[in-house]
Amino acid sequence: MQAIYNKLFKNYGKQGWWPLSKGGLNTKHHNGNPSSDKDKFEIIAGAILTQNTSWTNVEKAVFNLNKANMLSADKLRKAPLKKISALIKPAGYYNQKAERLKIIADYFLKNKEVFLKDAKALREELLNVIGIGPETADSIVLYAFEKPSFVIDAYTRRIFSRLGICKENDKYEEIQQKFEKRLPSDVDLFKEYHALIVEHAKRHCRKKPVCEKCILRKKCTY
Repeated sequence: MQAIYNKLFKNYGKQGWWPLSKGGLNTKHHNGNPSSDKDKFEIIAGAILTQNTSWTNVEKAVFNLNKANMLSADKLRKAPLKKISALIKPAGYYNQKAERLKIIADYFLKNKEVFLKDAKALREELLNVIGIGPETADSIVLYAFEKPSFVIDAYTRRIFSRLGICKENDKYEEIQQKFEKRLPSDVDLFKEYHALIVEHAKRHCRKKPVCEKCILRKKCTY
């Protein structure tokens, strides 16, 4: 696992996820860790918005929320669902996601003590919140609260099944354990690895792969 990370990092360089708006309209700040509750909630909202869509669409929704001065837990908790839905429409499933944003905003404001727990305990708490599955929970734990919990997404499944390390339909926790057992429990490493996986999948390991110049092609079983 570490050798693959080293190859990806050498080829693509530092990705700096999660991008934050940091007071602007767009998520352009790729090298800043969350430094405030506002930053943390922006990541949480982004993790909800990115479900079943691309980050490009999430950026449009974040832009709309920022422009309307609505990207905060307090504002979203108080706002009418119709208003939120209209603002986040570019991210798709906007009515459902609007409901989920209100739920997580209320939870974020009422359960501050939960976010002080360790990675495992926090993850378990988040999985009990409506609309939060394993991938979303891990994104929140890792990127918003900077606790070590490796994120498994569709790109991870695709790349590492083609490398013969897992099967694409393996259970989420089974794949996650493969990473967490073979890597140091390091937040920065987990963040960077996940972002590098996404970058590699976009460039080469697509549904229809672009194998020419792929740095992992010698290990690929596709």
